Amino acid sequence: MKLNIPRFDTTRILVVGDVMLDRYWHGDTSRISPEAPVPVVKIDNIEESPGGAANVALNIAALGAACNLTGIIGNDAAGKSLQQALIAAGIECDFHLSDENPTITKLRVLSHHQQLIRLDFEEDFSNESSAHLNNKISALLKNVDLVIFSDYKKGSLNNIENFIALIKSADIPILVDPKGDDFSKYKGVTLLTPNLNEFETVVGKCATEEELVSKAQHLIKELDLEALLVTRGEHGMSLIRPGEAELHFPARSRDVFDVTGAGDTVISVLAASLGAGKPLPEAVALANIAAGIAVSKVGTVAVSGPELRREIQNDSDSGRGVMSREQLVQVVADAKANGEKVVFTNGCFDIIHAGHVGYLQDAREQGDRLIVALNDDASVTRLKGEGRPINPIERRMAVVAGLGAVDWVVSFDEDTPIPLLQEFEPDVLIKGGDYAINEVVGADIVQAYGGEIKVLTFLDNCSTTGIVEKIQKEKQ
Repeated sequence: MKLNIPRFDTTRILVVGDVMLDRYWHGDTSRISPEAPVPVVKIDNIEESPGGAANVALNIAALGAACNLTGIIGNDAAGKSLQQALIAAGIECDFHLSDENPTITKLRVLSHHQQLIRLDFEEDFSNESSAHLNNKISALLKNVDLVIFSDYKKGSLNNIENFIALIKSADIPILVDPKGDDFSKYKGVTLLTPNLNEFETVVGKCATEEELVSKAQHLIKELDLEALLVTRGEHGMSLIRPGEAELHFPARSRDVFDVTGAGDTVISVLAASLGAGKPLPEAVALANIAAGIAVSKVGTVAVSGPELRREIQNDSDSGRGVMSREQLVQVVADAKANGEKVVFTNGCFDIIHAGHVGYLQDAREQGDRLIVALNDDASVTRLKGEGRPINPIERRMAVVAGLGAVDWVVSFDEDTPIPLLQEFEPDVLIKGGDYAINEVVGADIVQAYGGEIKVLTFLDNCSTTGIVEKIQKEKQ
């Protein structure tokens, strides 16, 4: 799956849910309090940022998408501070102002990037307060492409069944970040994004991957969902859809500093990508990359469009090039786990010419990843005769790896690529030339496991042998 950033600025998302204000007090600690066995923190920096559903909105705005946000805040200083921060980020807010409840505020005290304590200031909102959001949602629907419910179980979504019915009548997709042990209130939404703990709280423990998928399929049917995305921390994400094979996306972050708000990042990137026209698997892949960025930072953060774009660019430039057979087994497995179609071709590629370049470009277009397997020097000599190859295997591999169409290059010492086909099981086997499919070496192996065979034509009047003969003739 080759990823690229969609036009996030073409979509508008409505976020509904429990909005919060996150406060961070930072400072050094070098001694223990004489009053109690606790560290003394000398506060030298105070930060505030939108949290909960407000962080989802902030993530959407950071990507460049338009966002409306509705929820409940208190008639207090924290509510004013939260609203000012959101407006400054370009988010259109339409809150219900509560005189009975404070704005939900979470205060974290940190020292040297370590969270020491969290203090919560909150009271659950009433059904009456939640009902005030019905008219606000109704007024906002005509301008949005997709709706997110961000549920932190604080009461803003007490009337979510009514909200869902209202949005479904407008035929607008609904994504939900759920909470609690009863998902029945989310029946009929497009997609749920529980983490593994939330999922197992509802369906029970899953001892195996097969059991997780089975229980997910049952929940999809029971709740009339189109899909379920289970986020699994260091084990990545699993996308389950009815009637389709599950897709697993391995975790992307090398260093995890803080998982705060990672779920908000996932659903915001997912929604913005879907709203901008990406198919669901690609949207999940983008959300997975964004989650890796989010957890590598401290605190509740919004992942921006440029950050995501750079990460995708870095990823596309890494993990490519010349590989050993052992390394290639792993990267092919990772590619398939990400839903990518792997294409395979092979040859001597002794002197690279225009025919090779065009052929490899055409081969790459048949899937998401291209493996080029090169006969080693002894193998080329057996096939082409003495005097060949002109260039040794290391140089041939380096040149092929430098072509933009090629992802991975590997060498083999056998006369045919059959052992490689058995080892990697590519989705598509490409052969260049004038062959019938049943004449392609390894075709029977690939077809046996369900792969495709495609024969492509080389550019006319281009061949390594012809180039060599022309050089020799001119020397005479």
